[in-house]
Amino acid sequence: MLSVLQAIWQADGAFPSGSFAFSYGVEGVIALRPKLNGAALAELTAAILRLRWLTCDRVALIKAFRIAGDLDALAKIDHELETSTFGSTMREGSRRNGGSFLASHARLGDATALRLREAVRSSVCLGHIAVMQGAVWQAMGLDEMLAQLASAYSVASGVTAAAVRLGAIGALEGQKVLRGCLPMIETLVAQPVPHDAELSSFIPFLEIAAARHARADLRLFSN
Repeated sequence: MLSVLQAIWQADGAFPSGSFAFSYGVEGVIALRPKLNGAALAELTAAILRLRWLTCDRVALIKAFRIAGDLDALAKIDHELETSTFGSTMREGSRRNGGSFLASHARLGDATALRLREAVRSSVCLGHIAVMQGAVWQAMGLDEMLAQLASAYSVASGVTAAAVRLGAIGALEGQKVLRGCLPMIETLVAQPVPHDAELSSFIPFLEIAAARHARADLRLFSN
């Protein structure tokens, strides 16, 4: 039960992982579609989970999880994720989010996080959030399934929370969208990740919206 509780702890939006500052491109989408409603947000969240998380972030997470602390292999996965992320704002957001994740765990005394933070500082690793999660959560004792569930839930929760904070939908509508994501997340994580899986991502509308957002004069989120 301890590993289950740890997964819940890591997926909790109150954990200071740095995701509070990131909208996963949602702020840029709302700028283009100010009347975004719950149904549209549900479609957007599903697209992020299916076309980005499932085929890219999840693959990086599991690859990092499976190498069990091999720093050279971890750095390679980190650079693969960098080149698989088209927009600069999304790349920078992923690295900054990963840095905040490591900083929180390092301050809690996590030896793996301390080691990885030094690797990022010395430019051995880039520090993308999915890669750092895979390495730290494996060392914490989570299994692959729990790590995937925590990661996917964090993404879905982050997207809906950003939409609520931006005033696009209300808090209860956000919870409705998030609840609707749960069966899909269950289905997605049931799909096996082959050891030779390659990272891929295709969400052009979101990437364009995030790129436009980077040039906005006033922003609540960093991406």
